[in-house]
Amino acid sequence: MPASIPEHMAGVVLTGHGDFDKLHYRTDIPVPPPGPGEVLIRVAAAGINNTDINTRTGWYAKTVRAATSESAPQLDAGQGGWSGAALEFPRIQGLDCCGTIVATGDGVNPGRMHERVLVRPMQSLNDPANPYAFVTFGAEMDGAFAQFASVDAMQALRINSDWSDIELASIPCAYSTAEGMLTRANVAAERVLITGASGGVGSAAVQLAKRRGAEVIAIAAEAKAADVRTLGASHVVSRGASLVAELGQNSIDVVLDLVGGSGWPELCDVLRTGGRYVTSGAIAGPIVELDLRTLYLKDLTFFGSTYQPDAIFTNVITYIEREEIRPVVAKAYPLHEIVSAQQDFLAKRHTGKLVLIPPPA
Repeated sequence: MPASIPEHMAGVVLTGHGDFDKLHYRTDIPVPPPGPGEVLIRVAAAGINNTDINTRTGWYAKTVRAATSESAPQLDAGQGGWSGAALEFPRIQGLDCCGTIVATGDGVNPGRMHERVLVRPMQSLNDPANPYAFVTFGAEMDGAFAQFASVDAMQALRINSDWSDIELASIPCAYSTAEGMLTRANVAAERVLITGASGGVGSAAVQLAKRRGAEVIAIAAEAKAADVRTLGASHVVSRGASLVAELGQNSIDVVLDLVGGSGWPELCDVLRTGGRYVTSGAIAGPIVELDLRTLYLKDLTFFGSTYQPDAIFTNVITYIEREEIRPVVAKAYPLHEIVSAQQDFLAKRHTGKLVLIPPPA
């Protein structure tokens, strides 16, 4: 590696499923050399996502039924990762990476040195026998909560934008998740209801649905309604209000749901006959009550959305470069303040994303 690259770096190591005490900020972590086909990225900024916290607490284990903010850490969770398999520890988390290529492994064009890049968070294995197989940056491999990260060169996409590093780091997971949901449900110029619209994925979904010509109806806390309208929502329903009373039965073409929880049945009530429902989250709780008569009598279609074809993130890069979307950053923190940042994230008083900044390397 270049002489300018140190042998050790600062970063946050997750040592197991549990509470905040499982996050260890260290300055003696070996810098990961880029292997064949890989690049080494000097991380400039890294966004925080629900999955960082959910993975730490083991929320993805089937034994957990609570909301993400109420879930007690599952210290022995053997199925705490997105894939349902046990996570390997220690692990450097962080799906959202904005940075610069500072070293290249064998087989990588050295002309990529000094490229400003974003890392694709959900990386397809392109396995014909298992077309939905993928690995997640910061889960099945070390991620961006450190000064440096090594990644397959094909997963580090060049970005040509005058946005700040903090702004770019707010994009990868949230916007690719939202774009994946919209693509899975084939959303066009129709009436779309988005739950959790002030969060990272929700605020991205509002913009991306609007970009497709949709009329966006959003659900958010009353204090955040103005922020969500600014992003493109035509109407904001206060969280906890009756959807049927506000919107009417059979009034929505597509629901994009990130919340789940006890209010879930009304999402089916407001969907029109032949409507579509797509989910990629359940922050209010994963267990919901479904009346199967509503599903079949209204000919509804349900989609789960996690896997992303490569084109999803490539398209998001294009939207940034064309200025068709904009970042929504609430606050940035030094990397060593990760516990405070995650506590603020769980408090849900912000709109958009929270971002971590590693020390200069």
